[in-house]
Amino acid sequence: MLSKTYGSAVYGVNATMITLEVTVAQGLGFFMVGLADSAVKESQQRVEASLTFSGYKMPRQKIVVNMAPADLRKEGSAYDLPIALCVLESSAQIIPARSLQDYVIMGELSLDGSLRPIKGVLPIAVEARRQGFKGFILPSENAHEAAIVNQLDVIPVQSVREAIDFLEGKKEILPLQVDTRDLFYSSQNDYDANFAHVQGQENIKRALEIAAAGGHNVIMIGPPGAGKTMLAKRIPGILPPLTLHEALEATKIHSVAGKLAAHSSLISRRPFRSPHHSISDAALVGGGSFPQPGEISLAHNGVLFLDELPEFKRTVLEVMRQPLEERKVSISRARMAVEFPSNFMLIASMNPCPCGYYNHPDKECVCGPGVVQKYLNKVSGPLLDRIDLHVEVTPVSFDQISSVRKSESSSEIRERVIRAREKQTERFKETPGIYSNAMMSPEMVKEVCGISEAGRILLRTAMNRLGLSARAYDRILKVSRTIADLAESAEIKIEHLAEAIHYRSLDRENWAG
Repeated sequence: MLSKTYGSAVYGVNATMITLEVTVAQGLGFFMVGLADSAVKESQQRVEASLTFSGYKMPRQKIVVNMAPADLRKEGSAYDLPIALCVLESSAQIIPARSLQDYVIMGELSLDGSLRPIKGVLPIAVEARRQGFKGFILPSENAHEAAIVNQLDVIPVQSVREAIDFLEGKKEILPLQVDTRDLFYSSQNDYDANFAHVQGQENIKRALEIAAAGGHNVIMIGPPGAGKTMLAKRIPGILPPLTLHEALEATKIHSVAGKLAAHSSLISRRPFRSPHHSISDAALVGGGSFPQPGEISLAHNGVLFLDELPEFKRTVLEVMRQPLEERKVSISRARMAVEFPSNFMLIASMNPCPCGYYNHPDKECVCGPGVVQKYLNKVSGPLLDRIDLHVEVTPVSFDQISSVRKSESSSEIRERVIRAREKQTERFKETPGIYSNAMMSPEMVKEVCGISEAGRILLRTAMNRLGLSARAYDRILKVSRTIADLAESAEIKIEHLAEAIHYRSLDRENWAG
């Protein structure tokens, strides 16, 4: 007898439907065909043990499991549940009242028949709804994630026994319902870190406000204890709230990477990723024999914070150059090519020298001649070119720390940022894929960032003195446009341009002596 149901394989952030067919016939042996990897082939032992524990038996006949399309590689243990159910139906141990072919079924089995959570549930649910399936049977720990997709019955089960009872009509399991919009809007403003707790550093707050308003990359350079990390952690709180579309994109990536917590559903706040400086190339940009998203994709629509930038391996930093420009990562392998989105804000911090006290107002730098420049040179010029704002962070004085004056809160800064972003949304409404000033192409910069003759003279002087590249020229104009948007100015004034030039600290001639 032939039994048939459906599972799914995830490639990149998209799912492909897999047809599972099982026959039980005369003969002996368990055969799995359809380009399955070792984890899938090992399902025989898990299925047999779980069925025995649940009161059923593995047929002592020839069992053939076919996974189509046969030329597409299948990976992982999530096919255990559909294989087990098909084996039972094909051997006439169960007679389902509900057809297996109406559902997408996924889940990893434990030896006692209980179900373990799986990865990539959200892309699978989206594809199941697109292809018109009635429902999705899956482990209960993943159900909230799948339930944000409407018009699809999400059936949470905790064991193979419960799945069998549901299919045979012995047990009613109501589809899990999640009010996606209520869930999304109720938690999108829950940030613990607030700029109201930061005393002093007004010039740094201003720079970070500009960065948030235009989606610009920032590097902060200053001595230990000046507050670089503390300030960086507060940036998500001043970014505009995620749209529902952005939240779904971010959730899909975290789902594929297996980074969603159990019983969680929708990511409603801007991601903030802070990898350690010992990270490898593949862990940062993504990769592996079966490509998985890296940290820059997990930071999609959010912030990637690289603390102590010069301590990262040079190769790790250089592989970021293309994703910073194209806002996506393309990973090619012999049998496949996948693409992960990586539209993130890069926030980096670094000490000015190995000892950390170069240019410190009170402490003396003990680094030898040339050491400071050598330390700065660990960050390549092409990467610095792609960072829009270079900000010097100075230590906060005792009077500022002990001040009782209330600082401006993140919500107040966020309101100005949102107004500036609204102007950009209106400006780029005819250009798909462009949402902020930082995303403008060179052609758009010429069109949108017109400056006066006085501004042109100022910019020419700055470029000649600082030796700026053409990319740095574009980035100064983009930052100027953002400053003008914050000031609610239709045109870029000379003071906006001067402030943007000021944020190119590391381009200054002889900055490090």
